[in-house]
Amino acid sequence: MTSWPPPPFDVAAARMREHDAWYVGDPDRLARLYSSAPAARTRPSQYRGGLVGAVSRFFWGRPIPADQRRTRLHVPLAADIATASADLLFSEPPRITVDNPRAQARLDDILNIPEVHSGLLEGAEVAAALGGVYLRVVWDAEFEGHAMLDTVDADAAVPEWRWKRLAAVTFWEVLDADGPGVLRHLERHEPGRILHSLHRGTDTELGAPVPLDEHPSTVWAAPLVDADGAISTGTQRLTAAYVPNIRPNRHWRGTPDLAPLGRSDFDGVEPLLDALDETYSSWMRDIRLAKARLLVPVGYLQPQGPGQGATFDDDQEVFTELNMLTRGDASTPITATQFAIRVAEHRETADEIVRAILRTAGYSPATFGDHDGEAPVTATEVTARERRSEHTRGKKARYWAAGLSQITGALLDVDRHAFGTGVSVTAPPTVEFTSRAQPDPEALARTAQLLFAAEAASTEVRVRLVHPDWDDDQVDAEVQRILDETGRNVPDPASFRGFDEQTGGARDGMEPTRRQ
Repeated sequence: MTSWPPPPFDVAAARMREHDAWYVGDPDRLARLYSSAPAARTRPSQYRGGLVGAVSRFFWGRPIPADQRRTRLHVPLAADIATASADLLFSEPPRITVDNPRAQARLDDILNIPEVHSGLLEGAEVAAALGGVYLRVVWDAEFEGHAMLDTVDADAAVPEWRWKRLAAVTFWEVLDADGPGVLRHLERHEPGRILHSLHRGTDTELGAPVPLDEHPSTVWAAPLVDADGAISTGTQRLTAAYVPNIRPNRHWRGTPDLAPLGRSDFDGVEPLLDALDETYSSWMRDIRLAKARLLVPVGYLQPQGPGQGATFDDDQEVFTELNMLTRGDASTPITATQFAIRVAEHRETADEIVRAILRTAGYSPATFGDHDGEAPVTATEVTARERRSEHTRGKKARYWAAGLSQITGALLDVDRHAFGTGVSVTAPPTVEFTSRAQPDPEALARTAQLLFAAEAASTEVRVRLVHPDWDDDQVDAEVQRILDETGRNVPDPASFRGFDEQTGGARDGMEPTRRQ
């Protein structure tokens, strides 16, 4: 029997499950992950050394005594980090261009739609948590009139590498889980074809293959596959691409099959995330313990009947005089207790842990709303405050540009094969990510004014400075309007050769040059 996922990807799958638990943020799931016996008072693993002992000593791995109720609070910072990573990359969709105008028009129809933009945003968020994401080409003529781009999470794939580049990949999906039995659909992408197979096994074993028509989710593929279970893609390009979140992966540098995998944003900060939850849980515990309470003698309690106990009404204003012992000052022994809430200590601790987590993950606190004040800032100051986040975004954008460029060529090839468009590209498409921090118009205007006063730049250069997103025609038109409005669009006396009194301009064939 073949184990699933096959080694060494079972190790990667376990690591991804841990990061996925922090991303999802379910307290029960975190407790199960770090504690194999939550109800036990002590466990031998807590006294071990190495990884087993360290994990068991996590806040989420500590057992709760059976006779105590302990409330643990989870802070969803891991999910915030994954969301921020996706927002930094795809808050504005990238521009994908090719040299062929027909191919560009077809590519815009396929990719420049809200569904694709949202899909990339979603894929980038999961990639930040799991360390990477896969892109694949799919098509369904009954659903859409062109090939489509889809994303697959990293914990549902078994890749094969060649020179640290994706050479083939097997995507898998659990279609049915009935007790110990598990039915999996495997979709293997190779150059030129995609193979489909259905296997019935267990949680840890792939199991024997079964016909594709045994499950409604794969019955569509049964009449389309050949004797090998494959469907032709019409291209020798791989119809899948891997986009690592960021590299290198520190844990698997010495494991060739795992080294090309990306690194999660949570890698190395799991203990800090655990400490943050412990800090907030302690803070909330202080709040619960600080509730005002009264300690009263038994004589002040009102009996509720046999077996019903007694209660004290703290809103009662008049009490019947009781014959009871008093203290030396003759005061009634009612004691009020209220513990202090250590707000400042907990806040400072939590803030420092958060900053350490963001610093290790490669982000600036300003990205998450920590601006150290509410004073308005310029775009230049925003860029300075978010410099670490911008560097991380730049590194991730390069990985995404490579993956999108690779899959786009295969997308057009499959679209031509499946829909007969006759459109393809030979050169790799160009992928450009927009600048996140927009230039401050006031700062650009001051720079242009200084350049004009110093006579260090022409009108054209200054227009391009203020409007970096304009093309040549827009720049030329604006230069002409500026020269006309300022009266500087006048004939050059050195080249003026004649004046036509009837037209009020230069004679035919004697157009003077103009200064700019």
